[in-house]
Parts: sequence; C-alpha cells; structure tokens
Amino acid sequence: MSNLINLEQVSKSFGIAPLLDNVSLGVHAGERIGVVGLNGGGKTTLLEVLTGIEEPDSGRVSRVGGLRVAVVTQRGVLPAGATVGSVVLAGLADDQKGDGFGGSGDLAEHEWASNPRIRTVMDGIGIDGLGLDTSIDNLSGGERRRVALAAALVRDLDLLVLDEPTNHLDVEGVQWLAQHLLARRSALVVVTHDRWFLDTVATNTWEVVGGKVESYEGGYGDWIFARAERARQADASEARRSNLARKELAWLRRGARARTSKPRYRVEAAEALIADVPPPRDSVSLAAFARKRLGRVVIELEDTTLTTPDGRELVRDLTWRLAPGERVGLVGVNGSGKTTLLRALAGEVEPAAGKRIQGQTVQIGWLRQELDDLPVDMRVLEAVQQVAQRIMLGDKEISAGQLAERLGFTPARQRTPVGDLSGGERRRLQLTRILMAEPNVLLLDEPTNDLDIDTLQQLEDLLDNWAGTLVVISHDRYLIERIADSTWALFGDGKLTNLPGGIDEYLKKRAAQGHTQVGAAGKPAAAATDSAAYRAARKELSKLERAIDKLTERERTLHTALADAATEPDKLVALGAELKQVLAEKETAEERWLELADES
Repeated sequence: MSNLINLEQVSKSFGIAPLLDNVSLGVHAGERIGVVGLNGGGKTTLLEVLTGIEEPDSGRVSRVGGLRVAVVTQRGVLPAGATVGSVVLAGLADDQKGDGFGGSGDLAEHEWASNPRIRTVMDGIGIDGLGLDTSIDNLSGGERRRVALAAALVRDLDLLVLDEPTNHLDVEGVQWLAQHLLARRSALVVVTHDRWFLDTVATNTWEVVGGKVESYEGGYGDWIFARAERARQADASEARRSNLARKELAWLRRGARARTSKPRYRVEAAEALIADVPPPRDSVSLAAFARKRLGRVVIELEDTTLTTPDGRELVRDLTWRLAPGERVGLVGVNGSGKTTLLRALAGEVEPAAGKRIQGQTVQIGWLRQELDDLPVDMRVLEAVQQVAQRIMLGDKEISAGQLAERLGFTPARQRTPVGDLSGGERRRLQLTRILMAEPNVLLLDEPTNDLDIDTLQQLEDLLDNWAGTLVVISHDRYLIERIADSTWALFGDGKLTNLPGGIDEYLKKRAAQGHTQVGAAGKPAAAATDSAAYRAARKELSKLERAIDKLTERERTLHTALADAATEPDKLVALGAELKQVLAEKETAEERWLELADES
C-alpha cells in the first residue's frame, strides 16, 4: 500500500507539556485508523497536524501529491449566511475543480435531485428533512456538525479525517455511518469514543498517550486485549484482578457474538487472561439493596400523554412503573421524545394527560445534555465538595477528591477553576457532582458525549457497584448493553416498546418499518418471503415476546412483594425461590428469541 501522509519525528506543544513528542507514523491508502486517548491528550492536534491545519513545532510532514482529503473536526466553522445545500454541494464542486483540501464552489441545486450519493448521505445522517435552502445560521450545533459531515461524505476522496463523528447521531445514524465508511475505498482516520463504531470500522488503532502514539492492529477489542496483556505483565496478581482493561475484555468476550462480528484478538489468550474475572455486577445483591433504599414505589407514569411545545404528540396513554434496581436503556430516532420522556420521569415537564407518582424516598440524579448548572466561580474540588465531602459507593467510602480522580481529574487538575474547563471536563464534573449527591435514581441523557474511552470505563465500573434505578439515553450501544438490563424504544408511534433483543432488535424493527412503508406504496418489501419456515419463526418470535413481557411483569410484582415481606422470613424464602425461577425462564426465552431473530 502506498503512503498518503507521513510524520517524521514530529513534535507539537501548546503551553508547557508536549501533546506530540517526536512522533513518526504514516497513513496508507485504504487504511482505516481509529484514534483513542484521554481528553486533552492530543488526539485533535494529531489530526490537525496530519492534515496541515496546524504546523508542527519540529519534524516533517509529507503528503502525496494531489491528495484528495476532507477534514471534519470539532473546531471547524461553517460560513455564515450559507445554506445547507451550498455547504453540502460545495464539496462536489471542489472535486470537479481538483481542489483536494476544499474551498468554495457552486453546483446547480438540481444536483441534489439527480445525485444518489447526496440523497443517501443526507438521509443516512438525518439531515434530509432540514431543506437545502435552510440557513446554517438557524441550525443547532448538532445539526451544523451533521451538515459538515455530509459535505465530506458526498465527496470522492483519498483520505477522510473525522473528529468524533458519532456525536449528535442516533443509533441508526451511527450504524449507517459505519456501513458507509466500510463501503468506501478511501482511507480513514477517525477520533472516536464510540467503542462499537471503533470495533466495526477500524483496521488499526492509534492510542495517543504521554506525547507518543502507540499503534495496534485491529479495533477496540484488539486494543483492549493489548492493554490487558500489558497490565498482566506489569502488575501483581491482585492489582490485575481489579484492572479495568481485563474487566472490559471479560465483558466483550462473554458477549462477543452479540457485540462484535470480528474479534480479531487471540481468543485462547483472551480467555486465559480473564478466567478469574467475575461478572461486572451482582444484579441480585444490587436489586436487594435498591429495594431497601427505594421501597416499593420509585417513579410511575400512569395513562400519560406527552407532547412537544407546539402540540405534536410524542407518547400516548403510557403507563410505566420503574422498579427498584431496574436498569433501562432508552433508544429512538432523534425527535421521537426520549429527552421529553426523561424530563417527565424527572418531574421537569408536566404531561398533557395522566399523572406522575414518585416514591417518598426517591432522590433523583439527572445528567442533562446542557452544562449550565456548574459553579464557574469555584475550583473543581470545591465544586465537588459543595455537594458532599464523602459518600458510600457500594460497600466502600470514598472522598470527593477520590471520586473526582476516578472520573479523570488528577489532584493537580482538581485545583483548576471550573470556568477554565473544556466541554468534556465540564461533563465529567457534572457527572461527579451528581454521583456525590448519592441519588437512588439516575437519569442520564447522552452521558458519553465528550467523554473519552478511559472515563467511560471508569463510569461503567462505578455504576457496577451502584444500587439504584437507572434510565439512560445513549447512541453508544456498548454503554447500553454494558450498564442496562433491559432496552426500551420510542418508534414514533406513541408507544414505549420493550426490546428483549436489545439494540440489534431495535435496528431490525426500524429496518422492517422502512420496508413496510415501501410496501404500502405498492412495491414489495425486500424482506418479504412466503416460506413456511419464515412464517413459523415469526410466529414463535411473537409468542416469545408475549411470554417475556409476562415474565417481566411477574418479576416486577415479585420485587414489590419482596419489599413488602421484609419482616417475614418464610415468605421471603418462597418469593425468592419463585423470583429465581422466573429469571431463569426469562433468560431461556430471551436466548431463544435471539436465536430466532438471527435466523429470520
């Protein structure tokens, strides 16, 4: 493979500490490279030096002549007064002029109607409804990022460079982007914290750490294996047991079939490395502790209807009772009402109809997407200690400084004024303050935005020992699969739907909805079939879904009964035995559902 870009002994600093220190590496034609590392560690700087946005302090950067490259970074600015159409179509005009690094250009707006690539891209990342004549000035930050991404994706390139492209995309958008990038012939360098996305698209992984760039073959699973193996060689036995890399690898291996189609790391070595690692959390113990903290009633929505400010109906006649210790992942397309539903659970928005009930002992911790609730006149540690000095996490007591350090704030960084923090650091501080309040109900709205992978692992590790009820909205499918025990979806039909098959079932249902819509217009759906085996499988799937719903309801009833029978030992034993049987039946039904879903 030919080299597109080479870095030779490149260094780059901002302030005292070097972000890149004597780095040598290259990007080859057709290579797909995922870039990972701590926030502020130099990932974006590496992209900008690679593409010529920033010049190195020392060293040499060489690029092949006539290189066609597009760059979409978080620092990019779209031209004021431009329209969606002019931004997206300008890239094609640049290609026709041979201006590889972009500039300005005009194509007739009928290009939108006649060019299938443009239509596919705009639909895939969810901006087809914005309108080509819409001014960029009237768009939200997320919409602007998606327009900039579309302008790059419509082009025929040698190299595509992306900085956190999955931010502001829903689960479907992330999957579409991954499939699009796999189908392209161009090379790719992408900074991402989305582990499923990294594992799906990357043929190599670069880790930016301590001014150096370490290179690994393969995607996220391969990188985690390499880190765990490195820790095994360096650490003592007990330290290895608590190593987050081994814990993450164990989770990946236990669910590899559901989470990755290409585990390239050595299976035998990985199995040996994680042989003594326990499951990430003891669900039974946590649920028991949650019942003691929460009692019988947590949050309930009864016959609830939710609408947008302009009256558009999002959810209709919804009855939803959150159980003590329940962990829910909530997914749905952008605009389906996920955040509104979370706000209703939090009591921040009044339903158009129905009522909300909250248990007397409930203490809500709500992580919103906005960052406007931080005391900017304090230092980081002061802002955490303002909430509490010490808390119990599971069976351990930790201080405000210790929790802040676990979420990425070094002792030195804890002395930084909150007003000087980056967006990612403010997100971490917001999360730290919420956990310091010791809530027993957590509502998390896109918690992975602006967090690096190491911080995500720390967050997941913290939540493994947290006893309470959890509802999380996220486009990060690894996060939902890792911390949630059930997945629910808003499909835009006014209902909240349980998904025993998780994110995979959600994507299949969304695809089926698309096929149904085509069929309704008089064209046969691509997935349609008349085979008896197919019909039988679909019938059994429906039967299993009904059975799983009944078992889930029985599980909730038993949890309530256990809470009510706290002083009756004999009754507790009987109820506990029945709950164990219900959980076993539910697990068997869900495993059979997954088998059939994969076959159909």
